[in-house]
Formats: sequence, C-alpha cells, structure tokens
Amino acid sequence: MKELKALKVELTRFMMAYKFALDEMNTKINILKEEFNYIHDYNPIEHVKSRLKSPESIFKKVYRKGYDFSLPVIKEKIRDIAGIRITCSFISDIYILSKMLDNQKDIRVVDYKDYIKNPKPNGYQSLHLILEIPIFMSDRVETTNVEVQIRTIAMDFWASLEHKIYYKYNMEIPGHMIDELKEAATMAADLDRKMERLHKDIIEIKHANQEEDGEHMVLTIEKDNIHIPFLEPLRPKK
Repeated sequence: MKELKALKVELTRFMMAYKFALDEMNTKINILKEEFNYIHDYNPIEHVKSRLKSPESIFKKVYRKGYDFSLPVIKEKIRDIAGIRITCSFISDIYILSKMLDNQKDIRVVDYKDYIKNPKPNGYQSLHLILEIPIFMSDRVETTNVEVQIRTIAMDFWASLEHKIYYKYNMEIPGHMIDELKEAATMAADLDRKMERLHKDIIEIKHANQEEDGEHMVLTIEKDNIHIPFLEPLRPKK
C-alpha cells in the first residue's frame, strides 16, 4: 500500500508539472499578445488552445511506441504531454511569435520543425516547437517540455477537417480523397499567401498616411511658430 501511495504521489506530481507548464506558457502568450497589441495596435494571435494528455492516453502511446513504463523514460520520449495550439492571422505572424517565444530567457527551444516551408506529404502545414521551461516546485525544479503548434486560420481549418475525415474512415481513406485533400491544402496555402500580400499592402498604406499626418502636424507647428523641443528634429530643413 505504501508503494502504491508513493507511486500515486509521484504520478500526480508528474502530471502537475505539465499542468503548471501549460499555465505558465499561457500567461507568457497572453503577455506577448497584449504588449504587441498595445505597441503595434494589432493582435497577431487569433486563438489559443491548450490541452494536457490524460494518463491513459500517455500510457497508450508508450505501449504503442514500445517504451518502458517509467516516468523518466516517459518524460524523455513523450514530448507532447502538454500542448498549445496558437492560431495566427498571417504567416508572418507565426514567425514573429516564434521569435518572441525564443527570446524568453527561461525558455529553451529543443526542437523546431517548419512544416510551412516544408509541408508534410499530405499537405499539412504548421510550425512545431518543443519548448523546455523550468517549473519551480516546493522541493525541486522540473524542466518540462511543452509542444507549441503555430498555424494560420486556413492551416488550422484544413488540419481540423483532415483529422475528422481520417477518423471517419478509420485512418484509411480512398485514394481520390487523399488527392482532394492535398489540393485543398494547396488552395489554403494560396489563400494564406494572398491574404499576406493584402496585409502588407494595407500596412504600407497605413504607414504612408501616418507619415503624411506627421508632416502636416510639423508644418502646422512651423506656421504657428510653436516651439516644442522634442519635435525639433521633425521640422523641415530650410
């Protein structure tokens, strides 16, 4: 009974570390989201979804992979126990966000897979990161892995429907449907690229308008002979 109780405690603490890692990562993402929105008047993150694998799901994967049923082995081999999926508006947002996460001093990127520049054979696209973060427990520091998937709305839409179709056909779908799914993935990628171009055009127009407004403000100050020290560098040179 003592051994069973000790095992239960260790398993509980093992799972708690991953839950705390998710909590910490969600906090970091929310901070980055709010700060970016405040500074740039734009929010690159559309949705954030996190999930924690159940012990049953973990053990099934361990059995399927042929690993030993020990917590150290599970921690080393199963790196998607804690998972976060971030949906962004545009492809450029994905790389901006991944860079912001990489710049966090207490986060270490242990794996980086770019399925956007190099899509999977079935058409799947997403950026996958395995991040290692320290979790400070009462008597130890647990370095814990969190899998982060970052994708656009179009990528997420395609991946969700592809997943549902595979489950409906028990992972074996007709060949013509596989071809159609690849075609749909190509269409989704084309849509992302088109929306990215529109996004960049709008930003350029916005910046041009801001520059015109700034020049107009300086000229007005010059005309009225108003002296504001921090605006002096903006005054037109005579």
